[in-house]
Amino acid sequence: MLNIALFGPPGAGKGTQSKKLLEKYNLTYISTGDMLRSEIAEGSSLGLEAKAVIEMGGLVSDELIVKIIEKKINTDTNSRGILFDGFPRTTVQAYILEGLLLKLGSKLDCMVSLDAPEDELIERLLLRAKTSGRSDDTMDVIKVRLQEYNDKTKPVADFYDKKGKYHKVNGVGDIDEIFEGIVDVIENVRDKEFANIVLLGRPGSGKGTQGRLLAEKHDLVYISTGKLLRQEVDNNTEIGKIVEPFMTKGEIVPDEIPIKLIEREIENNPDANGFIFKGFPRTIVQAYILDGLLRREGMAVSGVIDMKVSTLEAVKRLSERSRSDRKRPYDESAELIVNRLEQYNSKTVPVLDYYKKQEKYNSIKADNNKEEVFLLLSEQVDFICKTSC
Repeated sequence: MLNIALFGPPGAGKGTQSKKLLEKYNLTYISTGDMLRSEIAEGSSLGLEAKAVIEMGGLVSDELIVKIIEKKINTDTNSRGILFDGFPRTTVQAYILEGLLLKLGSKLDCMVSLDAPEDELIERLLLRAKTSGRSDDTMDVIKVRLQEYNDKTKPVADFYDKKGKYHKVNGVGDIDEIFEGIVDVIENVRDKEFANIVLLGRPGSGKGTQGRLLAEKHDLVYISTGKLLRQEVDNNTEIGKIVEPFMTKGEIVPDEIPIKLIEREIENNPDANGFIFKGFPRTIVQAYILDGLLRREGMAVSGVIDMKVSTLEAVKRLSERSRSDRKRPYDESAELIVNRLEQYNSKTVPVLDYYKKQEKYNSIKADNNKEEVFLLLSEQVDFICKTSC
């Protein structure tokens, strides 16, 4: 989650730059001024209460601001973070914001301040008064607002400067150049975001084929516990000797084994943008394990894609694979194939419900040809990255 506070005096250009930031980062926009003006336009009791204060260039109560902000955040659940414009405007509000984000299990990544001289600000605000018709853009009110900023809002800069989160950007010049300066700050301070995708589906749904293709297209690292386990067996390692009897029967290997292999793969790919997991988790316990394992690395499951195929199609594909050079020991008889499908129904289907409750579940129809399935999956990965990463 990316949380930014865009800071600066009235007329610094926060509204213009906010629009560009919202588009680039898919953030929830918190503009206390816009929200209050909306209440005024609706003629609500809240709007009537705030109208006189705003028109005199003053600040409305913190209680009112917090109620508006919480309402907005709770109604916009698909964003990747929050952009605060016009909040916090006092050190008290800064403490309020710290508590609000803590309640959400998040934090403010940075405060970006647009810097401009006062004569430039006055000129901009007077020009805006001619084009927007805002009643709070008169010379008298502008002077009050700038004085309010100097007296009450500038100390907020010190608050975040002490935390190492305050960054000043030149707010005079070409709009796109100013935006580039803001983006440079954000990219330097934001936590690295990871896209961790879990592919689920019946045996024979094509997870392996598609997982490799998706990893290549989306610059992710593909982790197939099945492939890793087969390599251990082929190399006759100690792990291979332990897991071979389980794999021959198509059964789930002891949890401590895939944990070691996944940890090793993550450690071997320190610069990865994220991972595509195939073959893990296959049980609820393994879902808990993956959550804990990723959390330790500062990551989380971004989304799950269920590749849905019918039982008949799954059996057909597994039978065909058993006659090819891609055959697995557990494909060699109808009994083993049925056993794997039964294990999926009893142990893996509940994992789907686990991720549904977390609102991380997505699904596609995987009965079609490989190219069509890949396009569907790639769209889902793009959607997950847009809304979750």
